[in-house]
Amino acid sequence: MNKLHPCLKIFYLILFTLSILQIACSPRPNIQGKGEAFIQGVWNEDSVAFSNKLSNYTKHHFKFTCDSVYIDLVTHSKVNFYEDSCYNNGIWKEYAKGVYAVRGDTLIVGATFTHANYKQKISGCYRIGRYEKNFLITKRSADSLTLESMGDQREIKLALKQKVTCIQKEL
Repeated sequence: MNKLHPCLKIFYLILFTLSILQIACSPRPNIQGKGEAFIQGVWNEDSVAFSNKLSNYTKHHFKFTCDSVYIDLVTHSKVNFYEDSCYNNGIWKEYAKGVYAVRGDTLIVGATFTHANYKQKISGCYRIGRYEKNFLITKRSADSLTLESMGDQREIKLALKQKVTCIQKEL
């Protein structure tokens, strides 16, 4: 039985480790992910439960295409949280663009607040910066989706308005 020299054993071990790391750390293709088929489309929250009794509420509009998400938020508020020039009689829109992932029963959204054209917003009225939200998917069917915000436990009932087919684009 041939015994390897200890330095040769170390060399083979390092060579093996490097080959495993090279396979594991190879670059991903420069193309967007496919996302989840069941959620691809345009989803609207047509009404908010007990909205007439709330001091503020937000209606959601989501567009999921491949692994990307575009969000329109329409807020109705009886209380002015902003400068008078931003209050807009208690109704205003915000926009966000980013990516999403579904892990088990959770929808994870990582987005950035934008202008209406989905270009990054760095100043102005309302929120700027990151829109990071996790939602529990409590119900889902072919044309409806019910989410529960893990931040404030508000329920968001969405109706499918248009189905979208993912056509992956280069990044």
